[in-house]
Amino acid sequence: MTDVLDVDSLPAVDRRALERLILTLADSKRLMGIRYSDWLLGAPSIETGIATSSMAQDEWGHARLVYAMLKDLDIDPVAVEHDRSPEEYASIGALDQEMPDWAALVAAMVLVDGALTTALASFAEGTFESARGRVPKMLAEEEFHASLGTAWYRRLARSEGDARRLLIEATEAMLPDVLAWLGADDGPARAVANAGVIGPADELLAAFRDRVRDVVALADIDVDRATATTGWDEARGRTPGHPDEHAVERVRGDKNRALFVE
Repeated sequence: MTDVLDVDSLPAVDRRALERLILTLADSKRLMGIRYSDWLLGAPSIETGIATSSMAQDEWGHARLVYAMLKDLDIDPVAVEHDRSPEEYASIGALDQEMPDWAALVAAMVLVDGALTTALASFAEGTFESARGRVPKMLAEEEFHASLGTAWYRRLARSEGDARRLLIEATEAMLPDVLAWLGADDGPARAVANAGVIGPADELLAAFRDRVRDVVALADIDVDRATATTGWDEARGRTPGHPDEHAVERVRGDKNRALFVE
């Protein structure tokens, strides 16, 4: 088994790199849950709406578990969850805005949720003990997300007219941001890879392309030829921009803050 990382002995720069990794995973999970929740009532069928409800709950639960890993770095996860502005969020750029249609949400199931699962699978096999203990259960729950996303992607890709067109447009719009996020090869990304916390960028990208290649090919999209978005915010570990204010208000629970029970 891979040696366990001694977090307390990490240099400050490596601790910040690990913090960034935890935040980008947790923030993306939380925003993915918000985007699923947007479709509880607008899904194509009651059964699909129930499924997105379940997936939203999964993502929020996963986010809470990942935020809790900040305790290993002596960071209060409660403050991180509830006190940050949209500009401080490290979530994948493809989640910044509401999904405009069901086809876009399906593309996000395959691409964004798939990228998160790819990263988490590597995280679970790394040297960070908290990830080893908490992530495997998340990956088991993600199998349903992947199954539903693939089924719907196949259905829309094989349809005619607007459904297929919207799916292709959404896939082409999201893929560059996802590739930029997963394939980050800056200083912090190399630091956590060198510490064995998560795999290097080239391994993560290869695993992701293997995961989605046959699925997106149904829409005549070649993931091996797709290119990443240019522009990078190293401090947050994502492309420039931030989630919309309304989504972050919901993430923070602003309207219910007075009801919080410690």
